[in-house]
Amino acid sequence: MAFKTILAVTGPSQGDGDLKLAAGLCEQFGAHLSVLVLVLAAPPSGGGYAAAVSPAWLEERRADLKRLKERTSVVSAFLSQIVTSGDLIDDYPDTAWADETIGRRARYADITVIGPELLAGETLKCKVIEGALFSSGKPLLLIPEGSRPTLKPKRVLVAWDARLESSRAVRESLDMLIGADEVHLVMVDPVEDEYHHGAEPGADAAAYLARHGVKVTVDRLPSSNHSVADVLRRHAVDIAADLMVMGAYGHSRLRQRIFGGVTKSMLDDPSMPILMAR
Repeated sequence: MAFKTILAVTGPSQGDGDLKLAAGLCEQFGAHLSVLVLVLAAPPSGGGYAAAVSPAWLEERRADLKRLKERTSVVSAFLSQIVTSGDLIDDYPDTAWADETIGRRARYADITVIGPELLAGETLKCKVIEGALFSSGKPLLLIPEGSRPTLKPKRVLVAWDARLESSRAVRESLDMLIGADEVHLVMVDPVEDEYHHGAEPGADAAAYLARHGVKVTVDRLPSSNHSVADVLRRHAVDIAADLMVMGAYGHSRLRQRIFGGVTKSMLDDPSMPILMAR
């Protein structure tokens, strides 16, 4: 799909580095930059009654709102200086519900971008990831430190496992795949049966992409006792990929947190720009 609105989320702990990356991506497509400024509100200790009688909690909220106002002012000044159009909204949601707030805003964008500054955080990073992936129906782009962000990649690695999530990621990135010089459809230890990859793993997905004019190559890789995430990372380096496209959370979030998984590994250590969809 065409990316005409890009969402960036920021807070008082971030600078303008991520916003500059997002604005640069907007310039590639003539897209609109939407910015959500957030401060996450901590719940009062002791329940609602404590909230009414706790001066410390009320003072903390006043300090949070002051920080939110100051950060919003800085972002507004930033938006007034960029060449693309932009809009700004701020919010002060409870931490427990922040992902829903972010997801609702992300529904009005084509993609949410997380840059190095936000990736270096913890709570807000997790809320943006969960909100974008589970509450928006739109893709997410991770841009780690030192990588070159682009929505017009020349070489793309598509992590394919025949699940609904990877199919959604391919569909969301189809315009980019069509414009790329090389697209590698990569499977790790593919299973040859009708419920997974079919008799010839990757053939159906490659045919689908080829009909759209995608220059696709199928790569079937053995894990050789390495994790799937590590195999994908190494192969991305081998083919000099600009971008990885993958589905997110093929298993439940709880299972991923307890046992780990490809999504969790990539979110914890994105070695290159990754587009995720669910």
